[in-house]
Amino acid sequence: MTTAPSAASESAVRQAPLGSVGAAVHQHITRLQRGYLDDRGDCVGALARLRRGIGRPAGETPDLWGLIGTEPLYERYERADLTEEAMGRAEEAAHAAVTLWSLHQQSHHITRMHRRPGPELGAAVRRLHPGSEIDEPTRKRFVRAGTAATPAVLASRLRDLVLLLRRDAIPLDYGLLADQLYAWQQTDGTQRVRRSWGRSYLAVRPTAPDGDTAGRAGDSTADEPDTTIPEDDTP
Repeated sequence: MTTAPSAASESAVRQAPLGSVGAAVHQHITRLQRGYLDDRGDCVGALARLRRGIGRPAGETPDLWGLIGTEPLYERYERADLTEEAMGRAEEAAHAAVTLWSLHQQSHHITRMHRRPGPELGAAVRRLHPGSEIDEPTRKRFVRAGTAATPAVLASRLRDLVLLLRRDAIPLDYGLLADQLYAWQQTDGTQRVRRSWGRSYLAVRPTAPDGDTAGRAGDSTADEPDTTIPEDDTP
């Protein structure tokens, strides 16, 4: 049984504008997703190829050149609106987001796994917990993703979470994720993204079996899960 996020958390997602990386990823995935759901051969084949790039550095797999949707970012790079360093971060973020989505969408021929606006990572993971209970193995996977020190390690750990989201058909806002993966690589960006993921995880208030809302804000007797993300990078 999955749960829906609180109105406050969904409103926050709706009001968050996408940056240039997230906008490019959103536009590209939206096109591919539409084609995949329409069973277009080119889009079905593109998703199969994209899945091979999960966890690999951007640009390392020649077969994926032109499939990530970074053309709008290259245009900005050619105009010198993006530095070499910023372009590299953008490529890594877009590559990770698009390839992870290709895995998430796999075998879902009716439901869109990328939604804009849609759940942030923490809110989506929280939906994996049945009722008001915390599934400890899932929570640990979420925390491990937050400890990643490099984009490659982060993408690998996000893959484990995406497989769970795919199993339960829980969508994710991949435009927002792309922007966060871009920010993750910047000075102080990792901490900002960690805080955002933790807050969105805690903002979801699952419905208890009796129909009441568990863990309601302001309820001093409600136990909140520990989403503190340590600074280490334990593999």
